[in-house]
Amino acid sequence: MREGMTIGRLAEAVGVNVETIRYYQRRGLIVEPDKPPGGHRRYSPKVVEQIGFIRRAQQLGFSLDEAKNLLDLADKPGCKDARVIAEKKHESVQVQIERLERMRDELQGLIKECAANRDRKSCPLIEELKRGA
Repeated sequence: MREGMTIGRLAEAVGVNVETIRYYQRRGLIVEPDKPPGGHRRYSPKVVEQIGFIRRAQQLGFSLDEAKNLLDLADKPGCKDARVIAEKKHESVQVQIERLERMRDELQGLIKECAANRDRKSCPLIEELKRGA
């Protein structure tokens, strides 16, 4: 048997479907191996590591473009460039948290208004939504 895994075995090994692997290839995250005449493409163990890297980056909130940039930095010494990417992501996450906290507080207030509403003809939440942004 030849060295490496078929795309099906690779997908199974990393816990994604075959289309995800093909998508990563189209996006340039992983390299599509050459197809030998009459055979199947074979993926090296390094691709397993790369896909694990991509998935962990996504768990930390990095986009696929950011994950690709980080993957490109993986074999380079130092971490200044990676830190800069992480700092930008951290800032973006902080902005999202603040926005979500404002949404939570506003929803909590509307829920309280609805609970205290004795006028069954209107609903504070519905009225707020009718006002629009």
